[in-house]
Amino acid sequence: MFGKSFQAKINTCMRQVGELLYQIKGPLNANARNSAEADADNVLRPLMEFLDANLSIFADLCEKTVLKRVLKDLWKIVLTGMEKTIVLPQSNDSLGAQLLTAATKLSNLKGGGEAKSLSPRQCAIMEVALDTIKAFFHAGGNGLKKAYLEKSSELSSLRYALSLYTQTTDALIKTFVTTQHAQVHNGIGIRIVPNEKVRPDRPAGVERPVGEAIIQVDMSPPAGSGEQKVSVKVIAINDMKWQTSGMFRPFVEVNLVGPLLADKKRKFQTKSKNNSWSAKFNETFPFVLGKGSSAELYEVQVTVKDYCFGRADRVVGLAVVQLRDVADRRSCVCWCPMGPRVAMDETGLTALRILSQRPNDEVAKEFVKLKSETRPAEEGR
Repeated sequence: MFGKSFQAKINTCMRQVGELLYQIKGPLNANARNSAEADADNVLRPLMEFLDANLSIFADLCEKTVLKRVLKDLWKIVLTGMEKTIVLPQSNDSLGAQLLTAATKLSNLKGGGEAKSLSPRQCAIMEVALDTIKAFFHAGGNGLKKAYLEKSSELSSLRYALSLYTQTTDALIKTFVTTQHAQVHNGIGIRIVPNEKVRPDRPAGVERPVGEAIIQVDMSPPAGSGEQKVSVKVIAINDMKWQTSGMFRPFVEVNLVGPLLADKKRKFQTKSKNNSWSAKFNETFPFVLGKGSSAELYEVQVTVKDYCFGRADRVVGLAVVQLRDVADRRSCVCWCPMGPRVAMDETGLTALRILSQRPNDEVAKEFVKLKSETRPAEEGR
C-alpha cells in the first residue's frame, strides 16, 4: 500500500519524461550515440529528482529489510509505468478500441496529441536510461541486488518491447504470425482433410463457436522467380449464430497475412447471400506470397460479416488458418470453427501495439484493424 501511494506521482513524472524524450529528434548517428548518456540524464530528470528526494529519506528511516521491500515495489512501478506511458502507451478503452485509436491519439500523454512512435535514437536513449535507473536502485550495493534487477519480469518486458520497437512492419508481422498459434482455436479446432467429400469427426477447438467456415487451400510450388501462389476457395459457411431485426446478408472476407505483401493483393470478399445462416459460396481467390518467403510465415484470416448498406458491416465470426499447418499438402479442405475475436498472448499484443503507433504505414494500419475486429457484444447473439 505504501508503494502504491506513489504510483500517481511516478506516472506524472513518467509523462514528463516522455514529453522530454519526444522532443529529441534526428537520426541515430555517431554523434547521437555519444550524446545518448547526456540525453538520458536530461529526460530522466523529473523522475530521478522525485526518486532521489524520497529514497534518501527512506534510506535514513527504514530498516534494511523494509527498505528493500519498498525499493522492490517502486522498481516495479517505475518500469511498468515507463512501458505503459512511454514505450507502449495504453488507454483505458477495450483492446479493440485501444488499438484502433492508438494510431491517432495517445490518451495517456498529457493533453492527448498525435501518436508517438519512438525513433531509433529515442530507443537508444531509453536503453541508456534503463541502465541509469538500474544503477540507481542498486545504489552501489546498498539497494537491490543486480541479479534481482536483471531477472525481473518488468525489465525483461520493457527490453523486449524496445527490441521489437525498432523492427520493420514486415518483421513485426512475421513475429506475430510465427508466435500466435491459437488466435481463434486451441490448436485442434481446424480440421484438415485431403478433399471436401470427407468430413472428419474431431472436436472443435473454439469453446463457444459462432459458426463454421469451410475453405479449400491449394498451394503451388515456388516459381522460378521465388514467388509462391496460394489459392483460397470459400466453399461454405454453416450454422452461423446471428440474430438481427433486419435481413441477414452474410459474406466472407479473406485476408492473407504475412511479410513482403505491401505491393500485393491482400484481401478479397465473396458476394453476399440473403437471409442464409448456412450458405454455399464456391468462390476462389488467388494470392501470391512474398518473394523468397516460406509459406510458414503466412496465415489466412477468414471473417464472416453481415453486409449493412450505408454503415459499417458487422463482424459475425472469424477464423485463422496458418499455412504452416497445410504447407505439406498441395490441396486440402479446412473446417474452421469461428470465434468472436482474435486472441493473442503478450508477444502478439506487444507487436500489435507497436504497429498501432505507425499511422502513416498502410500495411500496419490494415493489420491492426484486421486483428482488432470483433463481433459486437450486444448484437447477433
